[in-house]
Amino acid sequence: MGAQPSFDLELARRYNVAGPRYTSYPTANHFTAGFGSDDYRRCIAHSNQDPIPKSLSLYFHVPFCESPCFYCGCTRIITRERSKSVRYVNALKRELALQAACFDGDRLVRQLHFGGGTPTFLADDQLAEIVDCAIERFSFAAPSQRELAIEVDPRTVSPERIQTLRKLGFNRISLGIQDFDPKVQRGVNRVQPFEHTAEVIATAHQAGFRSINVDLIYGLPNQSAEGFTHTLELVTSLQPHRIATYSYAHLPQLFPAQKQIDATLLPDAENKLGLLALSVDRLADAGYQYIGMDHFALPSDELSLALHNGTLRRNFQGYSTHADCDIVGLGMSAISAVDGCYAQNEKHLESYYQRVENGQLAVARGCHLSEEDLLRRDVIARLLCHGKIDFAWFQEHYDEPFVELFAPEIGKLSKLQDDGIVRITERELAITAVGRYLMRAAAMCFDAYLDPRALSPGYSKLV
Repeated sequence: MGAQPSFDLELARRYNVAGPRYTSYPTANHFTAGFGSDDYRRCIAHSNQDPIPKSLSLYFHVPFCESPCFYCGCTRIITRERSKSVRYVNALKRELALQAACFDGDRLVRQLHFGGGTPTFLADDQLAEIVDCAIERFSFAAPSQRELAIEVDPRTVSPERIQTLRKLGFNRISLGIQDFDPKVQRGVNRVQPFEHTAEVIATAHQAGFRSINVDLIYGLPNQSAEGFTHTLELVTSLQPHRIATYSYAHLPQLFPAQKQIDATLLPDAENKLGLLALSVDRLADAGYQYIGMDHFALPSDELSLALHNGTLRRNFQGYSTHADCDIVGLGMSAISAVDGCYAQNEKHLESYYQRVENGQLAVARGCHLSEEDLLRRDVIARLLCHGKIDFAWFQEHYDEPFVELFAPEIGKLSKLQDDGIVRITERELAITAVGRYLMRAAAMCFDAYLDPRALSPGYSKLV
């Protein structure tokens, strides 16, 4: 994975099909209502018995946004009524108490993440209240060994507020930008001046955030090579530690807000691939290393270091440096991942309130992972994070010969090998440098739930 990847436009054209992003395996569309709170509690109890206590990562979902971004496919609630946050904060605190009671006190929290929606819809004292409650209910690692992260809409914060967030203990921040072209911003209902965003990011640098991430999206209405080149130049001039470049998936049948987008203004498939190729070249020229899929980072960033030392992992927030953590999801629609199970909370606000305010865990659906699921999840994660499967390691770890166990999958990979995307030798299966932008195609060969003839309409294109 250390080799500099090369982007092959012709290969991208041929393999640009829809497929999972594998933030989980099995993917969330395979969760069922047959998995409930009692199942989740049993999984936690079993995980508490591990000889070496596994660390925890707390994820808080804040669903509220002041206005809709038309491209968005997240679970969110559009409102300008700040008073609605009061009940939600109280519910999160109740859920914190319920969840914490299930975990042994020797399970240290090493990571805390606020996502959304717009977490900064909450006031600073409300954010502090939640963090303080979490610290009171759970056992936390020392401040120098914990990561507190928050997603921020730059339009909703001042430089002064960035300073306040840092004082509250947040040391990692992620900001949505998408595109600085005014035509694109108007087309997706997200007008965001460069000057203000630049001031916010500069303040984050000055305040000592150890990781600053920005999100971009290619494939939006009115985007052009010239305009996106300018956006990339502006973004790299701000020197964020990480940059994520997401492909826009136009699925108005699933995400009603996207019906507000004029589909005739979207770049066609060829131009959209051109925007990705442009991003790859410009970010490499600016010194950013390709981590995998949509993510780029400066060589000194923790993601780049994790890529090189083999500790990179994927979870519901994308690539992560915390490989040893069970994830505890809190809030409406949040997903937990504990001891071979996934558990998702109620996706409707009133249902979430009803469960938590009645003293119940809010789990609405999920799944237990079989031994085969766990094995395949490991294989997929290693391909996406490390770029290879070492056959000797696999034999030693699973007491099974990889090539024999996955003979049908090796057959599926033959076309990818012919096209130079993977390399299969006596020693390993490896993603090639040219294949790194298409690594999801290799991962899909090991997905036992995936039917290529009936792919979920919610999957994004591979590139």
